[in-house]
Amino acid sequence: MEGIYRLADRNIKIVSVYPDIHDLCRDYLCDGEIDFEVSISEKDIDEEIERAIKTDEIEGLPPRRHKREYCEELAAYRMIAEKMPDYDTFLFHGSVICVDNEAYIFTAKSGTGKSTHAGLWRQLLGDRAIMVNDDKPFIRIADDEVIVYGTPYDGKHHLSNNIAVPVKAVSIVNRSLENHIEKADYKDAYPMFIQQTYRPSDPVRMAKTMDLVSKFINKVAVYHLYCNMDIEAAEIAYQTMKGTCL
Repeated sequence: MEGIYRLADRNIKIVSVYPDIHDLCRDYLCDGEIDFEVSISEKDIDEEIERAIKTDEIEGLPPRRHKREYCEELAAYRMIAEKMPDYDTFLFHGSVICVDNEAYIFTAKSGTGKSTHAGLWRQLLGDRAIMVNDDKPFIRIADDEVIVYGTPYDGKHHLSNNIAVPVKAVSIVNRSLENHIEKADYKDAYPMFIQQTYRPSDPVRMAKTMDLVSKFINKVAVYHLYCNMDIEAAEIAYQTMKGTCL
């Protein structure tokens, strides 16, 4: 089974074992000349299952059966992410909201509440707040701006849109009893950004990714957001981040 899908301004041919991935990517279906191809084998799926089992062990989760169809979806996205640095693009773990055609990204360690905070923005701003992606967007570093893209890999609630939006600001989300936000410097931001970025196995693409992350931090305003789950957290974050200036 195969199909061509446009992700982060690239036409990608996906050749799969199972049909599920083509249903997942249906909103990104396109035609035309392809930029590159990924082909998933049974061996690739086996390796993805092994990764999932190891992750469960590290996180202390009970043994579970990992569906081959789902692991093929992960394997395909891993292959795509491996190639994207060739196009000044990388996979970033975060929740992204678009407001008035500008994107705001919230990133944090898993379980911190970035998706919940993005939900507060939607509650606060209503139809003005459009979900770009709630889990694994692509980010492209252009000469004069940073662009974030919706993808079909959009978290357990499947919140995303097939859109591309210039990035206004990024917040590193931290839990706190009281709400406040402050600028983060490069030294503070870099380790978290690297942790939240997919790091290719190829050393050349790995080096390119590190360079792209550095440019990302230097091109957008970055904040530490300390927040609880009250609507006031979204109010404080939005008012500060929308007035961003480098």
